[in-house]
Amino acid sequence: MSVEQRTGPTRHGLLGGSFDPVHRAHIALANHARRHLNLDTVTLIPAAQPWQRGALRASAEHRLEMLRIAVAEETGLDISTVELERSGPTYTLDTLKSLPSGPEYFWILGADQLANFCTWKGWKEIAALVQLVVAARPGSELTAPAPLQERLQGLGRKLHTLPMPPSDISATEIRRRLAQGLDASAMLHPGVAQYIQQHQLYVHPAA
Repeated sequence: MSVEQRTGPTRHGLLGGSFDPVHRAHIALANHARRHLNLDTVTLIPAAQPWQRGALRASAEHRLEMLRIAVAEETGLDISTVELERSGPTYTLDTLKSLPSGPEYFWILGADQLANFCTWKGWKEIAALVQLVVAARPGSELTAPAPLQERLQGLGRKLHTLPMPPSDISATEIRRRLAQGLDASAMLHPGVAQYIQQHQLYVHPAA
C-alpha cells in the first residue's frame, strides 16, 4: 500500500531504509517508536537507489517481498512503495513532499544517520516537514549536529529520542555472515531467513 493512497491517521511514523535485508532490529525499532510516540501506524519505506551509498545487493522486488513477510503479522506496521516507483536517486525530501497533508509525520532514524543529517538534500526543509525521531546506534551519539539543533530551535521543535538500548544487528553483518556461509537466522524473521535461503540471496561477497 502506498502512503498516497491512505486517508491518513493523525500521527504517522515513517521509517526509510535500504532493508537489504530487513532484520529484527528494523521491526523492533518501528514497533517501539509506534508505542512510545503513540503513533497510529509506522510505514516502512524501502529505498530504490540511496544516493549516499553504493549499489544494493538484493533487487527491489526481493527487498519488498522480504518486508512484506516481516510485517505480515505486525499490528500497526505497513509498507510504502513510493520510492521504488520513483526513478532516479532516492531523496527523503522528495518522498516527504509526496505525502498527503493532514497527519503529523514522524521520521525515524538511527543515531548514525543523525550524524550526517545535515548532508541530506534539503535537510532544513525536511526538519520543517516532519518531527525527527532518533534511536541509539552503537558508536553514535544521540546529539544532533549544531546546525540541526539551531534549525529545530528556530522551528520551535525538539529532537525526539527513543529510550531503547542500541542494537548491534545490522544488514551489513547479516550479508557478511551469509556470504561466508555462516548462520544469521537469529537476526532475521524466520520467514525472511527462509526467503533468503530459497532465493540464494547474499551468498557471494560484494564485488
